[in-house]
Amino acid sequence: MLDRRGKNNEDGSFNWADAIIDATIVAGLSFFTTLGGLGATGLLTDPTKGLLAAFIGAATNFFSFLAMKRGLREPLENE
Repeated sequence: MLDRRGKNNEDGSFNWADAIIDATIVAGLSFFTTLGGLGATGLLTDPTKGLLAAFIGAATNFFSFLAMKRGLREPLENE
């Protein structure tokens, strides 16, 4: 399920499979919206540069979302 926080398995370990699936969904959305935006504005004259820009955006979103799901800090006691 796409949510801000990651899930834990029944044994308490982090559920990497769920986090990677969610990060892949977000990265794919970013990849195709970047290509669509470049194509709609007429800036996709060089497909190689367009694919590179879309890949960079997707990779950035993938790792950012994965880091967010994993947690960048320990949760506070009241969270």
